[in-house]
Amino acid sequence: MSGKNYFVITTNVDHCFQRTGFEKPRLFYTQGDYGLFQRADGKIGKTYDNKSWVMKAMAAQRFIPDEDGVFRVPKDRLVAMRIPHELIPTCPDDGAPVSMNLRVDDSFVEDAGWHAAAERYAAFLQSNKGRHVLFLEIGIGRNTPMIVKYPFWAMTAENPNAVYACLNYSEAVCPEQIRARSICIDGDSGEVLKELARDSRV
Repeated sequence: MSGKNYFVITTNVDHCFQRTGFEKPRLFYTQGDYGLFQRADGKIGKTYDNKSWVMKAMAAQRFIPDEDGVFRVPKDRLVAMRIPHELIPTCPDDGAPVSMNLRVDDSFVEDAGWHAAAERYAAFLQSNKGRHVLFLEIGIGRNTPMIVKYPFWAMTAENPNAVYACLNYSEAVCPEQIRARSICIDGDSGEVLKELARDSRV
């Protein structure tokens, strides 16, 4: 995606965009990140990269990374499914219990990185206001439509040069007022994207 004018706002927390080559400065993980710990009660407004801990914890359970860095079950299929006491993660600053940086309640930490990403997203929207923009929504369900779906509808309605596209299984819908500038595809996102990729290579 290098050189393309795009930005990704996502409610996913699994690093899939980064792992497939999307540029980190063009990503906004609104609901958190599996790759980060935070103090469980959120009282310290910081997050902590947990990659080193994950590697140690997986090795302690006898999982083996392959050439792509994906952990596999060993040939004897014997895994511990537990970690030693000394690997139980704690907050690096004060030793308090930690949890994943996920928005599950009001303890969620929006750290400096989160706010920087939010500002980059806002700047992207402002710099492209009124221009030809494709608001592409993939797989947004009913849990958090106010983060992506509803804003995309509103921004498409406000910008006559914008197009809204929705790829969703059984929930590919749009408001009547933007229907003429909308593309709604009802289907499995993975299969549809594979088909589009094949078509682009023809």
